[in-house]
Amino acid sequence: MEKILARAAGLSLMGFDVDGVLTDGTLYYTAQGDAMKAFSSLDGHGLKLLQQAGIEVVIISGRASAALELRAMNLGIDGLYMGIEDKRKAMADILHQRGMDFSAAGYMGDDIVDLPLLMACGFSATVADGHDEVVSRVDYTAQKVGGRGAVREVCELILRAQGKWDALLSAYLE
Repeated sequence: MEKILARAAGLSLMGFDVDGVLTDGTLYYTAQGDAMKAFSSLDGHGLKLLQQAGIEVVIISGRASAALELRAMNLGIDGLYMGIEDKRKAMADILHQRGMDFSAAGYMGDDIVDLPLLMACGFSATVADGHDEVVSRVDYTAQKVGGRGAVREVCELILRAQGKWDALLSAYLE
């Protein structure tokens, strides 16, 4: 666990996949073809806590959806990248624009398409129900499943690793 915390302590930017991470991976479609997604409010608050602590949050998804656009807007996340086939390249571009390298970035994904990015980042995480090939290669596997608190668990781990959790929590205890 010490190694995991050390890797999380150096993050300035954390990226997240959507289907299977921010959601449970189930794809719902209306009769009109609109995609619907269910997001956890616990996970959402974890993302907001990261932002409050000065850690930039980005979302990199292979799919595009209006539901995701709305969720990112609700959470104040400007770094939304949808319809991305090469997530590693997208993150490389994001980091280059900010004058950063992969060592200062983390990513949370759940499937083999996420592996190139997960393996490049300074910190990598997945959900409890992530693909076995992903679970065997990431720094941290959450105890919770996708869309049901796994993102919040990872956000709190990062905040604790950086020594920021107690200060954020104290605001709710006063």
